Amino acid sequence: MSLPTIDHRDEVYEDPLDLMDEIESLKKEKDATLLAHFYIDGEIQEIADFTGDSLKLARDAVNVKTSTIVFCGVHFMAESTKILSPEKTVLLPDLTAGCSLADSCQYGDLDQFQKQLRAEGRDFETVAYINTSARVKSLCDWIVTSGNAREIIDRVPADKEILFVPDQHLGRYLQEVTGREMILWPGSCMVHEIFSIQDMLRAKKNNPGSLVLAHPECPHPILEVSDIIGGTEKLRQYVMSVKEPGIFLIATEANMIHPLQKSAPQHTYIPVPGIMASSGETCACNRCPHMAKNTLQKVRDCLKYGKPEIKWQPYFDQAKDVLQKSLLQ
Repeated sequence: MSLPTIDHRDEVYEDPLDLMDEIESLKKEKDATLLAHFYIDGEIQEIADFTGDSLKLARDAVNVKTSTIVFCGVHFMAESTKILSPEKTVLLPDLTAGCSLADSCQYGDLDQFQKQLRAEGRDFETVAYINTSARVKSLCDWIVTSGNAREIIDRVPADKEILFVPDQHLGRYLQEVTGREMILWPGSCMVHEIFSIQDMLRAKKNNPGSLVLAHPECPHPILEVSDIIGGTEKLRQYVMSVKEPGIFLIATEANMIHPLQKSAPQHTYIPVPGIMASSGETCACNRCPHMAKNTLQKVRDCLKYGKPEIKWQPYFDQAKDVLQKSLLQ
């Protein structure tokens, strides 16, 4: 598997500092708050009012006082923000910013599989990673982020089976740490799938005493040789807790290094390279092409013109109950 090339050639160059100033001015003019995920480019994180992982940002969005929220992330995140704050205008800088994980679990396929399991007499609850569309969430009993997944799994009644969608790697990791057997959906994240274990081990050998920090979306062979496994916020909290300068190999989206450096600048952070399945060559391609669609120009333009906007959909009502129960209670 390889990641598509990130291409911004359609954008005319504008000075980043001028764009940042313009965005700050537009936020006040348009009564807007800017939220940015840790996987967004650092220059956007710098001007955001809130940064964080999916769980933190979902909770931050509910407490926003402005009439408009600009969500610098991907489509399912902006959808969840609209669902939890229906009275707000929610803007996404690029509507085509999708998610390979969300794409791997479609509403019709999940609906059919659930019906098949029920026909077989299986008594289960469906737990979905937040990286799913709102339509898929409307079919689920629980929504988890990497930050609250273990806590939510413990809330599923012991006499119920668990159908975990869509990330098979996160599901397998949760099986190990919770002891709960799960029916795993065969989905995965394109960014976390491509890490090169050989290059990671070589980097670890070349940097004696270094530790590997990995997101649980990584495949099992990566997690097996990782020192710290956790969602983005857990990784950030960990590096902050280590006072002596150290070297950390980062096995998640490369932009995560920005909040790590900001929170714990005493350390050195090295991104684990990916590997191109087509050629076998390694590359620093552990960037999410969907997250990269968020640019300063697009943030400015969506503030300026009030679009693209996430509009309320009929199935949002069903998704709202499970999101509130799972993320806010």
